[in-house]
Amino acid sequence: MGNVDSPKRNPGRQWKLLDIVTGLFFCLVILFFILVFTPFGDPMAETGRQALLASSSSDPKQHQKLVAAIESEEHPQRIESCPAAAADHMPCEDPRRNSQMSREMNYYRERHCPKPDETPLCLIPPPKGYKVSVHWPESLHKIWYANMPHNKIAERKGHQGWMKKEGPYFIFPGGGTMFPDGAEQYIDKLAQYIPFGRGILRTALDMGCGVASFGGALLSQDILAISFAPRDSHKSQIQFALERGIPAFVAMLGTRRLPFPAFSFDMVHCSRCLIPFTAYNATYFMEVDRMLRPGGYLVISGPPVQWSKQDKEWADLQAVAKSLCYELIAVDGNTAVWKKPDGDSCLPNQNEFGLELCGGSDDPSSAWYFPLKKCVVGPASIKGESAVGKIPQWPDRLTKPPSRAIVRNTRIDVFEADTKQWARRVSYYKESLNLKLGTSAVRNIMDMNALYGGFAAALISDPVWVMNVVPPHMSLTLDIIYDRGLIGVYHNWCEPFSTYPRTYDFIHVAGIESLTKQPGSDKSRCSLVDLMVEMDRILRPEGTVVIRDTPEIINKLSGLAHAVRWTTTVHDKEPESHGREKILVAVKSFWTLR
Repeated sequence: MGNVDSPKRNPGRQWKLLDIVTGLFFCLVILFFILVFTPFGDPMAETGRQALLASSSSDPKQHQKLVAAIESEEHPQRIESCPAAAADHMPCEDPRRNSQMSREMNYYRERHCPKPDETPLCLIPPPKGYKVSVHWPESLHKIWYANMPHNKIAERKGHQGWMKKEGPYFIFPGGGTMFPDGAEQYIDKLAQYIPFGRGILRTALDMGCGVASFGGALLSQDILAISFAPRDSHKSQIQFALERGIPAFVAMLGTRRLPFPAFSFDMVHCSRCLIPFTAYNATYFMEVDRMLRPGGYLVISGPPVQWSKQDKEWADLQAVAKSLCYELIAVDGNTAVWKKPDGDSCLPNQNEFGLELCGGSDDPSSAWYFPLKKCVVGPASIKGESAVGKIPQWPDRLTKPPSRAIVRNTRIDVFEADTKQWARRVSYYKESLNLKLGTSAVRNIMDMNALYGGFAAALISDPVWVMNVVPPHMSLTLDIIYDRGLIGVYHNWCEPFSTYPRTYDFIHVAGIESLTKQPGSDKSRCSLVDLMVEMDRILRPEGTVVIRDTPEIINKLSGLAHAVRWTTTVHDKEPESHGREKILVAVKSFWTLR
């Protein structure tokens, strides 16, 4: 047989291949150190985080898997942080989503929430340079610029006294478009026609509020105003209001009722709010009328009141008010003041707008995703006394059982027992749990399941305000809360709340599991994980959460709290309380993106 020569080796070629492999290895090592230990890796890490979070929102099954994994683990992994660009994110007021909606009656500027499975499961980070908020009452006049570095309002409205930047702060002189010399002088003018500071008026609604300087100034009159405005080109007016410590939330008067019961407010105020009150057959005026108590006051400053080239609009506004028997008390420059009748409306009188009384089947206090009605709520449709001047004056109304509570089959002894119980509980919170209630560190408080507002009533001597939330799938007791001289809104906690991130110092909830369950059933409507991520979104760094529930639920929440980076302690209930309850106290850690 012939010999077959073996192939000759090529040392040179082998060396070149080994050299290339070695070189690539060292390049990868160097790249790894650059990405991990230098700022050059941040953009790539951010991109990767965005891709990860995008997958949880674009794939509902991925979101469900993440939630299920967190709920099933005894010590769940921490939830990822959202991208830096999400620092001011409001899921239900997302301009990208809402811009695709109809413009008719400003529908696109109302709440439009993504489904829970479409929402990235991540924690909203603070902006770069964020600091613990300036404490009350200094915050009324100045806040940290770094906490919301948005200059549009200061640049566009600074000459009207809204706000201005000075060093590391935004400064609030207290002015507004219709009161550039200050809200205090403006209130002094209104006091010629409206009984401020006598306990007659307590609750107010400020529509299209700007940075809420009017609401802030009313506090000195012992009037508690809740201010609202939509998310608009100014971007942050409600965020500024809440950072200042003034009650506010994001809303738009468009196609639905605002989330308040009928006859809630002793006064409704509009300072250049630009709401077309007489449009759509005066539908918006009728919504204002629904919320305003009989005997209450309506103030409109700015267009169309004696405004150039708006003679017809001004005439129409006067005609609508007259058709509802509103008394025009004064027209002072571009400011008009009306008083609503405290008895039956003039309707059904003939009027050019075709206004009619609402039918008996309509509940005028139903206001969660409830379409606006082109009809007038008559005082006779509300059982129980609710007129200004006939309900007790402030502060007596805080503790006296409202007649609307009795109408709702709430016995007087039950109401009084609830008030006393919350007084004991708040005392226990302060004395035994060493919470910061009553100190300057706590100003904005939310009670997520308020019932009669007993928790807020027990805090009335503290320098705080409380957003009392009544879930619409439970007993609609928000009218009782307003009759007591407190404020709040309806809200379904299976959806995000209409506020910016980092707006509350303290969140309280009794019976948190009931917020996620079907009424009268053990079936869940939504996830506790999603709810706690939302609570984290609206809570300020170093803010406090207090949750009361059964030992089993508290034990479960302790694990979930680790996932949202809260530190927790569990306490026994106060000695005087009955039932199986534990108390979870959690503090949000102050973390930042790398």
